[in-house]
Amino acid sequence: MPFNLDAPYRLHDRVALRPEPFGALAYHYGNRRLNFLRAPELVTLVRSLGDHDSVRAALAASEIAEQRWPSFEKALASLAKSEVLVAT
Repeated sequence: MPFNLDAPYRLHDRVALRPEPFGALAYHYGNRRLNFLRAPELVTLVRSLGDHDSVRAALAASEIAEQRWPSFEKALASLAKSEVLVAT
């Protein structure tokens, strides 16, 4: 299933985020995958996804410049594929 910016997503219940100087480590206790979130803005965005009706709304509410959205969409799609994020 392709990643949909207009769909709501949230952090999976079995994922822990550990802050790091580069952003965060995301560990999924279910599938035991470890993912690197390599930008503090990405960490903030991931944490806020559940507070918005869609990924696009979360991006719009963030301080991330719109021209950077495609790179964040790619990162979020990868996190969804790794089950760090789940559609709600």
